[in-house]
Amino acid sequence: MCGLTGFWQRAPIEPGQARDLVLRMAARIAHRGPDDHGAWVDVQAGIALGHRRLSIVELSAAGHQPMASASGRYVIAYNGEIYNHDELRSRLEREAGHALPWRGHSDTETLLAAIDAWGIAPALQASIGMFALALWDRQERSLVLARDRVGEKPLYYGWQGKGAQRVLLFGSELKALRAHPAFTAAIDRDALTLFMRHGYVPAPWTIHEGIRKLPPGTLATLRSPEAEPELQRYWSAEDMMLQGHRQPLDLGPDEAVDRLEKLLRSAVGQQMVADVPLGAFLSGGIDSSTVVALMQAQSARPVRTFSIGFHEAGFNEAEHAKAVAAHLGTDHTELYVTPQQAIQVVPQLPSMYDEPFADSSQIPTHLVAHLARGHVTVALSGDGGDELFCGYSRYLLAQRLWGKISAVPLPLRRAAAALITAGSEASWDRIADGLGRVMPLSDRFVRPGEKLHKGARAMVGRNSDALYLNLVSLWADPGALVLGAHEPRTVLTGAATPLRALPDVQRMMAFDLLTYLPDDILVKVDRAAMAVSLETRVPLLDHRVIEFAWQLPMAHKLRDGVTKWALRQVLYRHVPRALVDRQKMGFGVPIDSWLRGPLREWAESLLDPQRLRADGLLAVEPIQRAWQSHVDGAANRQYPLWNVLMFQAWLRQQEIAPT
Repeated sequence: MCGLTGFWQRAPIEPGQARDLVLRMAARIAHRGPDDHGAWVDVQAGIALGHRRLSIVELSAAGHQPMASASGRYVIAYNGEIYNHDELRSRLEREAGHALPWRGHSDTETLLAAIDAWGIAPALQASIGMFALALWDRQERSLVLARDRVGEKPLYYGWQGKGAQRVLLFGSELKALRAHPAFTAAIDRDALTLFMRHGYVPAPWTIHEGIRKLPPGTLATLRSPEAEPELQRYWSAEDMMLQGHRQPLDLGPDEAVDRLEKLLRSAVGQQMVADVPLGAFLSGGIDSSTVVALMQAQSARPVRTFSIGFHEAGFNEAEHAKAVAAHLGTDHTELYVTPQQAIQVVPQLPSMYDEPFADSSQIPTHLVAHLARGHVTVALSGDGGDELFCGYSRYLLAQRLWGKISAVPLPLRRAAAALITAGSEASWDRIADGLGRVMPLSDRFVRPGEKLHKGARAMVGRNSDALYLNLVSLWADPGALVLGAHEPRTVLTGAATPLRALPDVQRMMAFDLLTYLPDDILVKVDRAAMAVSLETRVPLLDHRVIEFAWQLPMAHKLRDGVTKWALRQVLYRHVPRALVDRQKMGFGVPIDSWLRGPLREWAESLLDPQRLRADGLLAVEPIQRAWQSHVDGAANRQYPLWNVLMFQAWLRQQEIAPT
């Protein structure tokens, strides 16, 4: 994988200065590409492109970037992999009627040739892969920024400076933009409300005023360094999901599973191509086990697999991963991590994620990436299965809860919610503990008090969308938490979208594909892995798999209460059910107990009321109430508190960051 950056301005700049500046910007993201670096400058046009390379395919200088097209018209700085680039080369040669004079076998050269031949949008539509790119058109004197269909790779852009000094900045991470002397962007308080609700800042917003994330599946064409971009969707997830729902495939169960396995085998096989050592993350769950099983089925040697274990039983999946690895015959490496080792990652998070980010599974994700990087340069992951095949328990929880309460008048629901929340989470836990002694193990809940309180908050929603928003919100009213802010409308908070025509469960899955997947899951994996220069690939997010999943009738995804039904059937052809059928555990760490123990001093320092008031960004009282109830053990407030802590840690890191 790689990193890109650059700037475009009207003001004159000396060639050597431009090159030095863009290389300094690229140096800030050297972790994304430690193997090579390059810069390209057109002083007359005011454009500079910088690149850092992690060599994966075509290890020679023939893969050096920024790269010019054979025609000389285009120059590209590109981060990604086009998995079908050999097929694209064959197509280009068939259309040309002769062999083309390729300089090497990099997918960057293939993509440029496709753009030369077909144009940028058709070239990307023909590509299967993950990418972010900046493309300079010498003929049109225009800049195109583009991002892959679901947002596996990041791309930031925005304007800084005023008047003649106004400059467009862009790059793979915000730290590259911050290296430009014009960067002075303030914190966007409205975007901060989105972060406090979700634990991430959803696209197109960023934590900084005037800086945006390019949405997935989008081209942005800029015809001057001052002009707003012309945005074009070359692939629309919304349109794809609506089309799949309206025109589902008429497939029997066996045929559906056969076709899914064929698609997944193709996606996995294409993503196993690399000129460097390759492996996979393995948790022992359905998604990663399916990916690894299909890798091993296509490999003549044992696949390298990696898992992280914890000594706390409620957080340890390593034993399940080890059993799956043994059955498949992979070359498995596991590392059991102590709480001290995991906690040592926490101070690195603000710099690693570069923007406030509060999914605490970022910690084990980075640890397993670090483990894998000691052996391989590329790792496949199983992300995406829950969003595509109805894997999250919250989908069924929301559906069942709304089905039970929708007929109850709202005033009665509010009264019931008040009754539930009148008792602390700890008191409900004690009641449940007493009942649990006479209940079957399968009927017991983990943290019942927390779930009851969250369910109570969800009960007061006016419709199923409001109920789902409550279930996925970490702070229920972030507009009141962030001073002087107004929460922007998103697809989750009432923005108009045709997806509201979908049935409840499908609509929740659609919302997650548009928001939670690209802005949380994929950000988490990209930054955690790129921090150690590890490329990650996600076969389940091959767009052919996504489109097929949305054409599958729900009966093939959710059957008799069993989630991810079709995906499970593919896995059962390779791994016995007994090894993988269990309650979903997730990939977490015990933040709740850490905040009461080894992280307490760190947290109290960041939550100091005087410091919060001096910042002038967050309301002190609700944060202090949440902290006190958490450390007293009256409630588990780990998730909303982790949001605040990750923002405060990020804010402190900005104060001491190099300029």
